[in-house]
Amino acid sequence: MKSGLEDVVAAETILSDVDGLAGRLIMRGVSLDDLAGTPYEQLLSLLWAGFFELPQDLPGALARARTEVFAHVASADPGLEPVDAIRALMALIPDGNDLETALRLVAAPAVFTPAVLRLKSGQQPVAPRPGLGHAADILQMLTGKTPSPQQAAALDAYLVTVADHGLNASTFTARVVASTGAGLTSAVLAALGALKGPLHGGAPGPVLDMLDSIGTPANAEPWLDAALTRGDRLMGFGHRIYRVRDPRADALKLALRPLIAAGEVDKDRVALAEAVETAALALLKRKKPDRPLETNVEFYTALLLEALGFPRSAFTCVFTMGRTGGWIAHAKEQAATGRLIRPQSRYVGPAPLQAA
Repeated sequence: MKSGLEDVVAAETILSDVDGLAGRLIMRGVSLDDLAGTPYEQLLSLLWAGFFELPQDLPGALARARTEVFAHVASADPGLEPVDAIRALMALIPDGNDLETALRLVAAPAVFTPAVLRLKSGQQPVAPRPGLGHAADILQMLTGKTPSPQQAAALDAYLVTVADHGLNASTFTARVVASTGAGLTSAVLAALGALKGPLHGGAPGPVLDMLDSIGTPANAEPWLDAALTRGDRLMGFGHRIYRVRDPRADALKLALRPLIAAGEVDKDRVALAEAVETAALALLKRKKPDRPLETNVEFYTALLLEALGFPRSAFTCVFTMGRTGGWIAHAKEQAATGRLIRPQSRYVGPAPLQAA
């Protein structure tokens, strides 16, 4: 028995390959390095090829889906936490297995997250603008302003980077639900429930909490040293799969550069983050030489999403915007096998009492 299904192969997939030893992520035969600069709509075409009959104008179809799901915003409960509010709204989408359902599910967190955040701050939701790309439309719904090309490209980079990542907890959940014959809405909602757990999708916010506590580059090393001495985990470092640097961290650090050059990121914040990363990697190598603890995707995710105007309470929602496309691809792939996922458990409880 392998606790947590460690190293157990539970599916064969054409969708993504995570090579933790080499620090490489491949999606449908294309490395993450080569996907840099790809719009999210184009990545959907890559991930969904063969699972749906895709239209020539997939960006236009997705834009129409954003307009369609915007009608559900009227049912939003701004009193809920953002992830709970968008989960409730996504449950209003009928449970189908067709392309229309898939597009609406991808559009849903992209539309609902900005709407809920605006409602929570006492503002009115902003409707989608079909002429914009998916990432740019998300940002204009969040701020009410047309984003700069650098901002739209940065969000695109994030959505692409997190779209798929092997058989992680939420993706496995989506495949289990799909294996029962349930529709895409059921699979995506179940996956979102798994993503909500802090061990899976909740780390970027605490990265910012750590930066806030450290305060200045000069304080980075003593603060981190004290945290490690206490036995605290350094947020944004280490990954269960990667034994070298997480390639997604490099992709997001690269995506920040145009924002920095355009003056759309606080340079002091970037300097602090870079000082913290340098100090953390040196301390981890010295204090934990037997454990490969490198920068992971959460570290620069936090800085990028903060720069784009998303509050840390909504980071899981933004992750959902990117990962939903991957969940849907895995659900379709699993359903095509026609095989119910039904592992065994080993009973270790008390034996029944024998009659005298």
